[in-house]
Parts: sequence; C-alpha cells; structure tokens
Amino acid sequence: MTALKNILIFTILISMLGCNNKSNQEKKITAETILGNPEYLAISYGGYRQKSRDIQPTIAELKEDMKLLAAMNIKVLRTYNVQLKQASNLLAAIRELKKENSKFEMYVMLGAWIDCQNAWTDQEPNHEIESSQNAAEIDRAVALAKAYPEIVKIIAVGNEAMVNWATSYFVRPNVILKWVNHLQELKKSGALSKDLWITSSDDFSSWGGGDPSYHTEDLEKLIKAVDYISMHTYAMHNSHYNPGFWLVPENETEFSKIEKIEAAMLRALQFAKDQYQDIHTYMKSLGVNKPIHIGETGWASVSNEHYGPNGSKAADEYKQGRYYQLIREWTNEAKISCFYFEAFDEQWKDAQNKFGSENHFGLITLKGEAKFPLWDLVDQGVFKGLTRDGQAIKKTYGGNKTKLINEVLTPPRTYNVNAH
Repeated sequence: MTALKNILIFTILISMLGCNNKSNQEKKITAETILGNPEYLAISYGGYRQKSRDIQPTIAELKEDMKLLAAMNIKVLRTYNVQLKQASNLLAAIRELKKENSKFEMYVMLGAWIDCQNAWTDQEPNHEIESSQNAAEIDRAVALAKAYPEIVKIIAVGNEAMVNWATSYFVRPNVILKWVNHLQELKKSGALSKDLWITSSDDFSSWGGGDPSYHTEDLEKLIKAVDYISMHTYAMHNSHYNPGFWLVPENETEFSKIEKIEAAMLRALQFAKDQYQDIHTYMKSLGVNKPIHIGETGWASVSNEHYGPNGSKAADEYKQGRYYQLIREWTNEAKISCFYFEAFDEQWKDAQNKFGSENHFGLITLKGEAKFPLWDLVDQGVFKGLTRDGQAIKKTYGGNKTKLINEVLTPPRTYNVNAH
C-alpha cells in the first residue's frame, strides 16, 4: 500500500508541475503573440496635458490614463522617444499598476526618435548624415527594454524618419538599417531578449508602397532586417493632398448628407486598405513574407486648416467615430494590429493654433470628455469610477447626437488643392 501511495503522490506532483509549466507558457507574452491579436488592442499614447512637453505627465497622471485605456480594452501602447521622461515614467507607472493588480495588462512599443544632422536647428538639415544624438537615444531604449522586459515588447527605430516630406529631420534608410541591425545583434548576443521585436514606424511610401524612388537597396535590406513592418496611413490628410477618393462622385449627388458621408468614409477605409496592400505587394516582390501592422492611423475631430470648413471638410467627431469603428473592424478581422492615433488630445503639437488638427486626434479631450467614437463605451459604463485629472468621463456634446450631426460637414463635390 505504501508503494502504491507513493506512486499516486508522485503522479499527482508530476501532473501539478505539468499544469504549472503549461500555465507559465500560456502567460508568456511576446510581440509575436500580441501583434495581430484582436484581444490586445493597440493605441498611440503621449499623455501630455500642457502646451509644452517641458511639463511632463506625472506618474499619477499616467496611471490614471492607463486605467482609462485598460477600460477600453487597450493593452498595447506606442511611444515616440526616450530622451524625455514620459517613456520611462510610463513604464514605471505600468509596473506599479501591475503590482497593485496582478491581472493588469499593458505592454509597450517603445519608440526611439531618429534625426538627421542639424535637425530642429537654425542650420540646414543634412539628410545624408545622421544626428550625433541618435546613438544615445538607441542606448536609452536598450536600457529601458532591459529594465522592463515584462512590459517592453517592441522597439521602433524612428518615427516617419525616412519619408521625404519630414523635411526637418528625415534620414536615409541606411541609418535606420544601421540601428535595426545593431538591435538585432544585441538580441543574438543575448543582451536583449530574443522575443523582443524590432521595427521602424513610417509612412506607407517609405516602406515601398508609393513612389518608386523609395525602392532602394537599403530599403530592401531594411525590410529583410526588421521583424515586421509598421506602416502609417492617413486618409484624412489625403482628403486634402490626394482628394480624388474623398470627393462626392456624380452618382452620389442625390444622396442625403449622412449617406454622402458614409460613402466617403467607406472610401477612406478602402484608401487605407489599398496602401496596406501596396506595401504587401512590394514586400512580396522582394521575396519577403513578414507581418505588416499599422503603426499609425487616425482622424482629427477639429481643424481650421486644410481639413476644416474652408478645406476638405473632413475633420469632425462624427467622421472620426465612423473611421475609428471601420478601421477597428477591418484590422481586428484581418488580424492586423492598429496603433490608433491617438488616445488623448495633446495641445503642445500646435500650441499656437488652438484649433489646429494636430491637437485634436485624441479619442478623449483635455477636459476628460469621451468623443463620439467612445460614446457607446460611456453608455456601457466602462469608465464608471474612473477620472482624468479629477473629472469623470462624460460624452462630448452632452451626448446630444442631433447637435453633433448638425455640425458635421459634407464632403465637397469638387476641390482645388492649390486654392487651400
């Protein structure tokens, strides 16, 4: 009997160890398991409240924001640089929340900002030579990835750093390639986790989806070096710069206002899908097959510039809401991660122009009001008991949809880019 009893105990222990190992494996979260998983919604995040980034969000403010985003089922954040305290404070805030609640989940795509020589100075930018500050930026990103391996799952080298219209700071692909290769070597040596994914987050054209002038040998090498492609696509901006898809066609002139808007928003979604497909086609032409995810896309709710009443008439909360819904539905179904731009309004981006579109891409206003894309979540009570800067989350327009619709702009029938 003793021998039989010992065998039973041994069997139970082995079974328990097996369960624990299985549980540990199931809990191992990597970029590969996060990206493309609709249970891990992604968003771009800054958290800045003031008109200057000199005033950094505090850890308490960051924790407040994290709770709001978690209530929205957001579990992956994208940041943009590590020279300021925002990123390191964000990681500390997430770790604190995880200690307070073992079930709290939030992961980070850590951005390392890349510049060319003389960027953001009174001297002429030299796009053929990189900034001497880039090396320190990469070192800081590496240090944070090592310090917070349970949170940092991706490092993105540069933000729109290769696209030629970023005239203040863009670099050639060989610079991004250099630092991507550096990070990949650190993974091979064991200095960084092999599960950490490395990419660069850039405009669709920079990844070969647009002008053939971007199709260079260095870009080919870069596509082969990254773990996945992080592309940006902005139908809203193109409602001004390439308005063909946005204009009301002749066969829709008799549509109602809402019908015209709906048709335009469906074309905007197709615009994003086409740019995604263009990159996929170029990548496949190189004999490469890697994941492509959306590092940025979004829609502003306010504009007094190209996208407002005197421009393409694209920016308003209703269209923002439809775009958010459409882009989430597509990317979730297609298993594409979408780092939607962005979580909260930030007024530093166009500090001298209160109604500049760059200040109004957030889903939540500076006053803690949920814009139209999130009204249904307010109705569901997901924000109950949560605040931003001490203010409970309420709907914009007081939740009056009729008032919102009355301010919505109908896309134009014709549009002269040069006249705006």
